[in-house]
Amino acid sequence: MSAVAESPSHARLMDGVYRHQRHIYDLTRKFYLLGRDDLIDALKVPRNGTVLELGCGTGRNLSLAAERYPKAWFYGIDISRVMLATAENRLRREHIDDIVRLAEADASDFNAAALFGRSRFDRVFLSYALSMIPPWERTIAAALDCVETGGSLHIVDFGRQERLPGWFRQGLRRWLSAFHVSPRDSLREVLESECEKRGASLSFDSRFRGYAVHAVVRLP
Repeated sequence: MSAVAESPSHARLMDGVYRHQRHIYDLTRKFYLLGRDDLIDALKVPRNGTVLELGCGTGRNLSLAAERYPKAWFYGIDISRVMLATAENRLRREHIDDIVRLAEADASDFNAAALFGRSRFDRVFLSYALSMIPPWERTIAAALDCVETGGSLHIVDFGRQERLPGWFRQGLRRWLSAFHVSPRDSLREVLESECEKRGASLSFDSRFRGYAVHAVVRLP
């Protein structure tokens, strides 16, 4: 690890949530974290390109991305030490620790240059992370600040569930709140505002009747 998390209280919370869950995280989340693999396919990382994941968790997404784009370089940050320990074990087990680097940091306030020796990346992505980060708007700005010219930010997360039955939506949100997860209903508006500031373009796709959203911000 090359940095200490900027938000100690949130780091402790995440460590507490995942201290035991991390061992079954990937097995259980595949049933309801929909759209993660589609995000990885959509990255279309150029040869020798660089990819940063904010909130990398167990390293599951970075592992799949490294398999999908073997000629790229990968980086990940997370605020939870216990999740990073799991991710590091995965990287060593899969023999990809030579092309993937991890660091402990707050996704809403980090210094990529200090962590990894580079400040910009061709692709930056967040997979079901914004819904667990309290200062999520600041996280979006921080993510875009480290996207290379002509690069892109990719996000998949819970949507508004606007086309799902009311009883399902209410039950889902109660269940998610027990895990400190809050769907960001104003995500599209925040992304549109950032795009206007930066002259970027936005693709925003609501999927599975609004259960999830897949957003891509492309910088000029």
